[in-house]
Order: sequence, then structure tokens, then C-alpha cells
Amino acid sequence: MMYWYGSGMSGWGYGLMTVSMILFWGAVIFGIVLLVRYLGRSGQSPAAPPPQSAESPPSPERLLAERFARGEIGEEEYRQRLAVLRGADQPANGRARPPAGTSTR
Repeated sequence: MMYWYGSGMSGWGYGLMTVSMILFWGAVIFGIVLLVRYLGRSGQSPAAPPPQSAESPPSPERLLAERFARGEIGEEEYRQRLAVLRGADQPANGRARPPAGTSTR
């Protein structure tokens, strides 16, 4: 007969069994939640466009808009620079026209 540890499970045995069952069922529930979230996302297309990568620099118009939003340049300067970027103020002879609303007299 082997009676080294007593005839049954002691308080520590019950405590370890309780903790291990809680950890086991917690891991099972966590795995199911992760699986449901993964499968739920795989069929959907992303709602927002992906962010620009660090390799591609932002466009000049975007940089200009960011400067305007931060208050570094005023509205008039923003509109002038935006028109230059878009090529609206470039006539055929290559000279830039004055901004709209100004006189050259």
C-alpha cells in the first residue's frame, strides 16, 4: 500500500485543479472569440483607404493643405500656391499670370 501522500487529495490539489480548469476554459473561450473575429473580418473590404507607406512621399497638394490646416499660410496664399501646383496659372508663353482679383496696371 502506498500512503505517502495520504489517502486522498488535499486542499492544494483542489486549489490547483480549480485554477487549471479556469485557465483551460478561459483559453478555449479566448480562442473562439479570436476565431470569430478573424473569420468575420476576412469577408469584408476595408472601409478606409490604407495609410500611405513611409516609402511614398505625400503629394505636394497634401503638404500644402496640411500647412494651411496648421495655420502656417493664409487662405489667399494657399489658393495661389494650389493654383500654381495644378497648373491653372501657366499660360502658353511660360509666364505666370497674376492671381485672380489683382490688377497689373
